[in-house]
Amino acid sequence: MDDAQRNPAVDAYIDGLVPWQREVAETVRRLVHEADPGVEEVIKRRVQPYFVLEGNICALLGTRDHLNVFIYDPIAPDPHGLVNQGHDNATARGIQVRRGDHLDEQALLELFRAVIANNRAGGWRKVRARS
Repeated sequence: MDDAQRNPAVDAYIDGLVPWQREVAETVRRLVHEADPGVEEVIKRRVQPYFVLEGNICALLGTRDHLNVFIYDPIAPDPHGLVNQGHDNATARGIQVRRGDHLDEQALLELFRAVIANNRAGGWRKVRARS
């Protein structure tokens, strides 16, 4: 990811996280940009970092004891079992990462690529309707 892709407000949000959450957030950020260089960083809901490309891909939310990575596609395959929250949610699922957890970077990269592919195909709602 080059400096032109970085959003200063997203930098500020990530910089405000505790060190271990900051490290995980930077990993997520690197991987979502690796999934597609066209990914944009935006702030929604006044402070929350979102990563978008033809629709939402994911968002970050630091909490007291974990970092949430919201995945905005309830149908993208998750064969590695990264998603650990919201399996039955209508629009998004979550990956709660706690201090010391191992984040499977290759699996997350695959998940981001699947979300982006669904976004490019018109969004997960249209993809599901065609199935």
